[in-house]
Amino acid sequence: MGHRKKNAPHQGSLSFRRVRAKTQKGKVRSWPTWDSNPKLLGFAGFKAGMTHVTVIENRKSSPMFNQERIVPVTILECPPLKVIGIRGYYYTSEGLQIAAEALIKDLPEELARKMIIPKKYKATSRLKTLQERLGSIYELRVIAITNPKEAKLPRKKPDILEIKVGSKDMKEGFEFAKSLLGKTVTVDTVFETGEFVDTIGVTKGKGIQGPVKRFGIKILSRKTRGVKRKPGALGPWRPARTMYTVAHQGQHGYHQRTEYNKLILKVGTKEENITPAGGFKKYGFVNNDFVLMKGSVQGPAKRLITLRNPIRGKNKTSVPEIVQISLTSKM
Repeated sequence: MGHRKKNAPHQGSLSFRRVRAKTQKGKVRSWPTWDSNPKLLGFAGFKAGMTHVTVIENRKSSPMFNQERIVPVTILECPPLKVIGIRGYYYTSEGLQIAAEALIKDLPEELARKMIIPKKYKATSRLKTLQERLGSIYELRVIAITNPKEAKLPRKKPDILEIKVGSKDMKEGFEFAKSLLGKTVTVDTVFETGEFVDTIGVTKGKGIQGPVKRFGIKILSRKTRGVKRKPGALGPWRPARTMYTVAHQGQHGYHQRTEYNKLILKVGTKEENITPAGGFKKYGFVNNDFVLMKGSVQGPAKRLITLRNPIRGKNKTSVPEIVQISLTSKM
């Protein structure tokens, strides 16, 4: 047999942008379609931490069917969102353009930390204008703000979110959004146990890292020319330049990422105790409604995570019975 060359393809996808995110709040770039009764297609929560639960496996294809198994879970604290406005969008060749917008008259005081609150705002006429343009509106969204103060986070400035109103009829969706104006929305009215969601957020920042940690390239042998944690070659002679495909050091982490089809194991209320002994590390106690999500979620503790209806069409599924939630100390 002849000598076979070892296959060592590039480690790390070139499909991702590896630059720092502009903001800590993940931006929803697209929304799924919805052809049922009107509802909001998203929510937001703060990542508290992780623990594990003991469940009875309910998948018949699993070798552990009907047996207990331990599953890692993430807890997102979800204080109620306050709806402060409605915004409609036209569909143009250059993307979505704002058609009309209507805010409530009495905006919350803490919103002044985020934006300039208009002194004389004609809320009724703005809402009427939006209603008149419904025939040409392509997408309807509500404008909502988070309440980090209620989650006992060390900041008062709220985050402003746009959440799409899903409906089969635009007028029906407008009436639904109009009924939410000035009110608070809880997570159990948007998502329920057994649903799949997409999580959108910014990952943990790790600063500038070398190509071994950043792209997972091979560490060279000790007989190489002075360096071991660098690529073996910077590229070919022609083209006589270093291409972007060559692994180099640079920013690692603090990137916006979307994780698809995460299963909600439980939507809990603030009366239930989900906080482990001593509180979550670097977070504290969960004092509001929460979402128990299977697996891990991007970002560190306290990071805002946006939940969205699944854009890749995962349906609702049956959830395994939760026998026990581990509340032992994570310190």
